[in-house]
Amino acid sequence: MDNDINIPLANKKESLKTTFRRLFLLEKLNNPFGHILLMVLSCLIAFLVAKFGFISGALSIAAMVAIPTVFCIVAYPRFGLIVYLSLAYLIMWFFKLGVNFPLGTLMDGMEALFILSLFINQKKNKDWTIFKGPVSVMMLVWISYNLFQIANPTAESRMAWVYTVRTVAVVMFMYFIFLYYIKTKKYIRLIFKLWIGLAFFAAIYAFKQEHIGFFPFEDAYLHSDPGIELLLFIGGVWRKFSIFSDPVAFSYNMVTASLLCIGLLSGTLSKLKKAVLYFLIIFFLTVMLYSGTRGAYVLIPITMLLLSILKYNKRVIGIIVVAAALGTVVIFIPTSNQTLFRFQSAFKPSDDASFNLRKMNQKKIQPYILSHPLGGGLGATGEWGKRFAPYSYLANFPPDSGYVRVAVELGWIGLFLFCTLMFTIMRTGILNYYKIKDPELRSYCLAALLIVFALNFGNYPQEALVQYPSNVYFYLVAAMMTITARIDKQQNEEAQCAVKAQ
Repeated sequence: MDNDINIPLANKKESLKTTFRRLFLLEKLNNPFGHILLMVLSCLIAFLVAKFGFISGALSIAAMVAIPTVFCIVAYPRFGLIVYLSLAYLIMWFFKLGVNFPLGTLMDGMEALFILSLFINQKKNKDWTIFKGPVSVMMLVWISYNLFQIANPTAESRMAWVYTVRTVAVVMFMYFIFLYYIKTKKYIRLIFKLWIGLAFFAAIYAFKQEHIGFFPFEDAYLHSDPGIELLLFIGGVWRKFSIFSDPVAFSYNMVTASLLCIGLLSGTLSKLKKAVLYFLIIFFLTVMLYSGTRGAYVLIPITMLLLSILKYNKRVIGIIVVAAALGTVVIFIPTSNQTLFRFQSAFKPSDDASFNLRKMNQKKIQPYILSHPLGGGLGATGEWGKRFAPYSYLANFPPDSGYVRVAVELGWIGLFLFCTLMFTIMRTGILNYYKIKDPELRSYCLAALLIVFALNFGNYPQEALVQYPSNVYFYLVAAMMTITARIDKQQNEEAQCAVKAQ
């Protein structure tokens, strides 16, 4: 009897689900129900604006966008990842446009939703094996150490930790999100196409800044603080920053986009696609010069040495030798061009006053690092140190290096853990690169490996891993080296099963 009662209820539930899908997803509200719903919502927003002002109407529209977006992130996390990666790339540009909205908090909220979605999916289908491996272990160790810093007895400010831990440690949870939700070659292709598309937009934007000029809001920003002008106006030329926070972030992102294209060239692509990638590499590296960031100039040559080792063949060696010869000519050719002169100075560090000053600062801080195994606390240097502990010894110390910042804020213990993490990521990437048989997946793994290496090397002269979008995309490529190996293994197992079945 109970079963007879449950059947119609189940059918009714399924009917409502089908109706919802038809109205919203298939017909997209292009039906009588949708027309009535949109009319009611329009009247409601008009009433709120008339009664409570423009802000209430704007908030209502934001809620209408936010609610389905939150639902899509939790229910369709692969869609959410595309939104998240896009926002990470554009967030600093939105700030410069004057968007008066806590976008950083929005990014944190999206990360929390991804984690919630992960646990919901794990409750349905428990499988934690995907998170096993040396990189995952070191990621958790590093995250735990950063969280432990809240109790660091030598830290001058707990609030500095609160503001810093978000972009240093919490964002690292995205490694596990990428690892879990990126499961197919098709989705990897989509992500890389999105990355290249965003990088191309940033490159065009920088090209416009160089040859046409800055927008009025950018010009206002450049003259808003004498310190900004002192830093960005060198030799009578403005350093370009494109859509990013500063020239360093811009140049490093052009390098990573170039390396992505270089890695993809090793795959099985058509001649047209390879021609497009060659054009993009040249374009990205050209606009990178507009940044005036000497630390970025050496990353491509250094990374090409790694590429020559990984792909040891006559063709690659020949290309690198020719490129090295041309690079040598460019480095030593006499010039009056300020951009080219600054490029040349990157390969003559002993003649660079700023480089020598950094060496002096690093030498000066060494006794502090050795006497503070836990460091001075997360956020002790830089903006947050000046804001929350301006009286402290570290507040006005310029680390000018990702590794130096780790050593100062997290101590020599933290520096050891950080270097171990980076070594583990690189080792895993190299081992997986040689294991992968699929040429397409192999090219993806190579691209990820080159980017990880370049950002690690670039993290010494500058801070390469703490600013958007690099702090997000670094963990994307770190996960990609494991993802590609996993997909390749699954393909090989399926092929073996098909052979046995025959």
